[in-house]
Amino acid sequence: MMDCKKALAEAKGDLEQAFILLRKRGTAVAERKAGRVTSEGSVASYIHAGGKIGVLVEVNCESDFVARTDDFKELIHDIAMHIAASDPKFVRKEDVTPEAYAREKEIFLAQAVASGKPPHIAEKMVAGKMEKFYEEVCLLEQPFIKDQTVSVGQLVATKIGKLGENIAVRRFARFKVGETGMTVAFTTPKTDGGDEAAAPVGK
Repeated sequence: MMDCKKALAEAKGDLEQAFILLRKRGTAVAERKAGRVTSEGSVASYIHAGGKIGVLVEVNCESDFVARTDDFKELIHDIAMHIAASDPKFVRKEDVTPEAYAREKEIFLAQAVASGKPPHIAEKMVAGKMEKFYEEVCLLEQPFIKDQTVSVGQLVATKIGKLGENIAVRRFARFKVGETGMTVAFTTPKTDGGDEAAAPVGK
């Protein structure tokens, strides 16, 4: 409540600006807490489209107390619903496999060269397309389905700022009736408490 009052005062009563300030502070808090170990959390499921799509997702936090809060439960539910709708293939940019990265870069570079662009322009075009690629396939980079002005990563950062603990999406699985495979993506903890990318199993 005090944070809201301070933000509103700084924004001179402008609600939209106050909201932006709060979101920025949430991101700053998230960056400070990013290295902290997340050994608690919860697994949630979401079933969509009359039982045609199902998602399981694990989201971790630092304490069982936070894991039991309504804010944390709402976050997990929103993430599971987002995965059902948007079908990401990886959790984070860092989880994109070298093979997937090289394949996409090669395609984009070939397209740029075929369009007749000089090499230095082609490289810039590829860099821009790779950022778009990350936004399409990485959960934390995707625009959140309930509010396209923020990414899923920013949504998580806002909750970190509100709850005061580090929060990390650990893994998810997405199933769709009629498909021969499923999307499974995950990160694995390192001994220092950080995250190490693990190769996802695509459809």
